[in-house]
Amino acid sequence: MQFFIIKDDLLGRRFKAALMQKAAEGIRVYLLFDEIGCHKLPQAYVDDLRNAGAKVHAFHTTKGRANRFQLNFRNHRKIVVVDGVVAYVGGHNVGDEYLGKSARFSAWRDTHVEVKGPVVQAVQFSFLEDWYWASSRIPELNWKLLPAKDSDILVQLVATGPADRLDTCELLFVHAIQSARRRLWIASPYFVPDASLISALQLAALRGVDVRILIPEKPDHLLVYWASFSYYEQVLPLGIQLFRYQAGFMHQKAMIVDDQIAAIGTANFDNRSFRLNFEITLLFDDRNFAGDVETMLADDFARSRRVTMADFEQRSFFFKLAARSSRLLSPIL
Repeated sequence: MQFFIIKDDLLGRRFKAALMQKAAEGIRVYLLFDEIGCHKLPQAYVDDLRNAGAKVHAFHTTKGRANRFQLNFRNHRKIVVVDGVVAYVGGHNVGDEYLGKSARFSAWRDTHVEVKGPVVQAVQFSFLEDWYWASSRIPELNWKLLPAKDSDILVQLVATGPADRLDTCELLFVHAIQSARRRLWIASPYFVPDASLISALQLAALRGVDVRILIPEKPDHLLVYWASFSYYEQVLPLGIQLFRYQAGFMHQKAMIVDDQIAAIGTANFDNRSFRLNFEITLLFDDRNFAGDVETMLADDFARSRRVTMADFEQRSFFFKLAARSSRLLSPIL
């Protein structure tokens, strides 16, 4: 298991108890977490798991003085692999707010996907790379390729991060946007694109693509929230539709291209995911699966309000100043 955030709250303690029970049963348990995302996780939490027999490590992007990784990088992947047979990837971390129990956010909207078949080994390999970085050890894992019995969907895993030679996460989004001919729907909790992504979105709108972007109404990071308003004048006049989700906090990372391609993963539509975070995305090339994602997102749009330029133009001078000032920090937001 691998998470960006693990909290020592009710769900976090249930999670720990379940892992400790499995370790006591002789199941090999490997847990990886990001050192920055879990900076509040008590050492006692980790010690309890280790004492129960689980293997637990933090992903240290600051490992060693000569390390080319830096404090600003994050391992944002959320992965669960069970016996090398089934895997789970998506937006959920471990914390009570992901169950909608936060007084600040109320309902929580997120998306995770379960996969079986050979793609599980691809997910497992991504975990193995991160585990080796954190522990310098290679665990004993099941690498046998098994077909998915229930369906035959073409799935590709794209693991991206700052260790790549190219900005592969950004290139993934650019290619998806450029490939769209009829529809491009994107759901992300953050909307902080760079110039190349803005240009790609504008070109898609100009060639008649139905471009819709779903972002939250409620902010969880103010700078990112403010910065998103600064892009209104670059996207709304071209017919790109921006929606703000009303029924709680929207944290999912999902995309659909035309009627065939869908993506579920951990990457947000922001520069941090494009260049600074280690992310993982599953691409599905299947009309039925894409139809399921279309239905899901259409339901989300029905629970959202469409943004207009007035939402920004009628704001106070100080709000506009905050929005434009926050955008200056967009390379690291």
